[in-house]
Amino acid sequence: MRGAASSFHIPGYIAGRGRAFFSFFFIECPLWPLIALWALLLMGSPAQAQLQGATQNIAANIEAETQAPAPGDVVTIAIIMKPKPGWHDYWLNPADAGTPLELEWRLPAGVTAGPVRAPVPETLIVSGFMNHIYRAEHAFLIDLKIAATVQPGQQLPIKVVARWSACSDTICVPEGSELSVNLATGKGVIDSARRSRFDVWRSALPVPLDRQGRYAINGKRIDIAVPYPASAGVGDIWFFARTENLLRYAAPQKARRTGDWLVISTEVERDFDGAIDGLLRLGAAQGLEIRALPGVVPKGGEPVTVMGASAPSENLQTTINFGLILGFSILGGLILNLMPCVFPILGLKALALAKSGGDVRTARRDALAYTSGVIASCVALGGLLLALRAGGEEVGWAFQLQEPRVVLLLLLLMVAVTANLAGLFEIGSIGTGDRLTRIGGLGGSFWTGVLAAVVATPCTGPFMAAALGAALLLPAPQALLLFSGLGFGLALPFLAIAYVPVLQRMLPRPGSWLGTFRKIMAVPMGMTALALLWLLWRVSGVTGLLVAGGLVLVLAILLFQLGKRQRGTVPVGGLIALVVVAAIGAVTLLPNEPVAPSAQADYLKSRPFGEARLAQLRGAGRPVFVYFTADWCVTCKVNEATAIERKATVDAFKKAGIVTLKGDFTQPDPAIARFLAKHGRSGVPLYLYYPAGGQPQILPQILTVETLTGLGS
Repeated sequence: MRGAASSFHIPGYIAGRGRAFFSFFFIECPLWPLIALWALLLMGSPAQAQLQGATQNIAANIEAETQAPAPGDVVTIAIIMKPKPGWHDYWLNPADAGTPLELEWRLPAGVTAGPVRAPVPETLIVSGFMNHIYRAEHAFLIDLKIAATVQPGQQLPIKVVARWSACSDTICVPEGSELSVNLATGKGVIDSARRSRFDVWRSALPVPLDRQGRYAINGKRIDIAVPYPASAGVGDIWFFARTENLLRYAAPQKARRTGDWLVISTEVERDFDGAIDGLLRLGAAQGLEIRALPGVVPKGGEPVTVMGASAPSENLQTTINFGLILGFSILGGLILNLMPCVFPILGLKALALAKSGGDVRTARRDALAYTSGVIASCVALGGLLLALRAGGEEVGWAFQLQEPRVVLLLLLLMVAVTANLAGLFEIGSIGTGDRLTRIGGLGGSFWTGVLAAVVATPCTGPFMAAALGAALLLPAPQALLLFSGLGFGLALPFLAIAYVPVLQRMLPRPGSWLGTFRKIMAVPMGMTALALLWLLWRVSGVTGLLVAGGLVLVLAILLFQLGKRQRGTVPVGGLIALVVVAAIGAVTLLPNEPVAPSAQADYLKSRPFGEARLAQLRGAGRPVFVYFTADWCVTCKVNEATAIERKATVDAFKKAGIVTLKGDFTQPDPAIARFLAKHGRSGVPLYLYYPAGGQPQILPQILTVETLTGLGS
């Protein structure tokens, strides 16, 4: 050892390590074509990044019309927003995506803030989603009331924490800033230059209409009549609903003019009989604030040109780091290995690696086949998800587990895997010939990877939600790249074991313990099969449960007889044909009769989620906890068992008066899918807390009792 140490030479060591790295990366590791493909797609992607550092994509400043307001006066404050080219922020009702400007005031005694007044927005359609946005510099105006009791010369430090969404045509980034301006009571003098600047900003605000409008709903169609003089010119109009979740924002609008009325026709999401607040845009950045009540809408009239909605410009500069989102996708897939739904598959792969006995070539070949299966499965599921959404279906990640037939097929597969691990039969003995055996080894690793991705879909973890949410807005090539990144991250631990010698040496050698470990792994696989059987009952009712139970029994008998034949004791006869016929019949006839949500215990007495109910509770000043779950989501069920449905949580919510709304996504639900997409999610879980009179908070995807009990404090 001393001789070896004395001959150590740093440049030679580095050169040797460099040659080893080159050999590994370009010769031994056939993953470099995939990495090179990723690099080429990133360089050619329209979403390619420019490094932003700490610079925000939308700069915000604050300005007061006068810094010496008189006691008893009202002073106007402007929050000035300056988007970079290719970026935008949102109107008070952002529509299908984004979040509006949120202000948290920190005001001295004697000063109160009024509501935010926003300029007339424009429209933008991205991947079929409507956005009410601002691309150019603009200002939100807020009136501050100075109490008459404030003493002359008193210092009034005005501070506000502003938060907003800065978005390009492909991605949104939360941004914020703490803004401040110092006032001191005086004579209320406003200099001419500042008054002119504020007058320009005021001119961009919509004008309140002095008469009420009317509306009538007929099925999915709504006609909104706005009083407007027949002698006044009009053109390029668009109606922006301030009342949320009533209109289909992306639906086309038509307009006609009849006498002293303008009538706008579009589509509604739901029936409604209250007041509708909104903004009618008239031409270039001119608008009217209106309120409409149910009433008689005039018939007939002449058509009027509608402004419509712009699509993303191909020439707009996008400065978001797509590579960062791809990194989130890979990291999300890596963390997914820690989720309980993936554990049984990891056990299968660990068993295969242990059987390799340290054979580097075999381990690497199997790891690549496994990786190929995982990536192929993720890309296929992602492509199908994008295709369904492009066809108008409101679906999210793990949509396939909302289909009873898919759940039944997965159940049968899990039963077969469990029987194999328990020793009822051997997969390796099926088929003849050395060639088929060799193909079966790689094929087994490939299909294990496919199975890992399919079983992992009920789970979402940190970083993964942001990446999948972005994938729903990106063009198809970049979206599929994100899905492949998710699969790469999921397979990364086994690639590391196969290609990093230090990790290989840590693997135990084959021995008699493998048989025991194999039987132990049958337990989590069997529990997964039971979970799928329970899920099948939830999505297809008692009839589906009976059909599946009978088919599982037939499959178990077949596999038991097959094991006997492999041991040379009993011929299997025609059982294979019987189980195939039974499986086809069961899949064809399987009913879709979901069990009512009330079948589950709910100690929080949760109410079913609905956006109207949420708006009603918030309007009444109630704090609300909203959670979205599904019976096929293992992470959801773990959170419910360990954090949500706990006595400490129930007691804390009761003390704080927190109302709980539960969105069940076990069955396809377009309304929930749209709400999830609005919050940048493509699947469950999603946990939101709406404090009384405050802004909503997105909670972590892994909950603790302490997280929930601290909400009301």
